[in-house]
Amino acid sequence: MDKKFGIREVVAMGIGTALFVVLTMVQIPLGFVPNTALQPRMAILAFLAGVFGPIVGAVIGLLGHALGDALFYGSVWWSWVFPEAVVGVCIGLFVKKYAIKEGGFVSATPIIFFNVVQIVANAIAWIVVAPVLDILVYAEPANKVFAQGFFAFLGNIIIIGILGTILGIAYSKVAGKSSDLQKED
Repeated sequence: MDKKFGIREVVAMGIGTALFVVLTMVQIPLGFVPNTALQPRMAILAFLAGVFGPIVGAVIGLLGHALGDALFYGSVWWSWVFPEAVVGVCIGLFVKKYAIKEGGFVSATPIIFFNVVQIVANAIAWIVVAPVLDILVYAEPANKVFAQGFFAFLGNIIIIGILGTILGIAYSKVAGKSSDLQKED
């Protein structure tokens, strides 16, 4: 985990949260499961958590989802807000292993590791946390919420696996080149 926390991380939280909110309405519904869709905003969350760490990931997931729900749907469905923060934290814990900022996210090992972590994070968040909170907080039927959670898990791992990986590779290529710059005398 990156121990530094400064202006860049605060800016990443602000921009990431804003992007997450704006992308709330960009989704491809999974017609066979209610209230479940492919959402590109998850790639933004995973990418920024992978670059800036678990605090940034948690804030973007928590605030982004809560604000998006409040603005576009009129109320916040908290049992799906907290799992977003779980995904952000879990992915963000391994910033050093991905080496996105350092330009190392261009080889197979960190890319595979990133995707294994995001799959596990999404499994915890959507197959366990979201359905359990739906049952405990909103008294939703178990069969419904576990189906929604499973398909949210599948959708998120696909979106993050494709878009999140592409964002990480692109940023790593740029970051790796710019970190080679040195001050001339």
